[in-house]
Amino acid sequence: MELATSAATLAASIEGSAFALWIRSSSWAYPLVNLIHLLGLTLLIGPIGLLDLRMLGFGRRFPVAAVSDALTPYAATGLVLLVASGAMLFCADAVPLHRNALLQAKLCCIVLGLINAFAFRRIWSRRLVDWDQQPPFSGRVQAALSLLLWPSAGVLGRLLAYQ
Repeated sequence: MELATSAATLAASIEGSAFALWIRSSSWAYPLVNLIHLLGLTLLIGPIGLLDLRMLGFGRRFPVAAVSDALTPYAATGLVLLVASGAMLFCADAVPLHRNALLQAKLCCIVLGLINAFAFRRIWSRRLVDWDQQPPFSGRVQAALSLLLWPSAGVLGRLLAYQ
C-alpha cells in the first residue's frame, strides 16, 4: 500500500510541475510531442520489422549483417525519440496514467523488447554473417519475439489515447 501511495504522490508531483502544465496548456506542445512520438514509433518499428523479417528468412538476397548495419541506427534513433517524447506525454497526464493497465502492459512490452534486443546484440552481433548460411533457431525465435513485442507496445500506446 505504501508503494502505491508513493507512486501516486510522485505522479501528482510530476503532473503538477511547470513543465507538465506547459505541455497541457500550450496549443502546440502536446501535439508536437505526440507527432515526435509517432515519428519515433515509425523509425523504430519500420527498421526493426524489416530486420526481424530478414532474420526470419525473408529477403535472402540481402546479407543479414548489411541489413542490420543499415537499419539499426534508424531504430535506435526511433527508440531515443520514443523514450524522450513518451516521458513528456506521461508528464502531462501522470496521475491517471501511472496506474493504467494499458500503460503498464506497454511498458512491459518495451522492457521485454529491450532485453530481447540487448540479448540479441550480445549473442549474435559478431556472428550475423553466419545467418546467411544457417540462421540459428534461437535467434529466429528472438526475431519473432521482437516482431511481437514492438508492435504490441505501439498498439497499446495508441489504445491509451482512447481511454
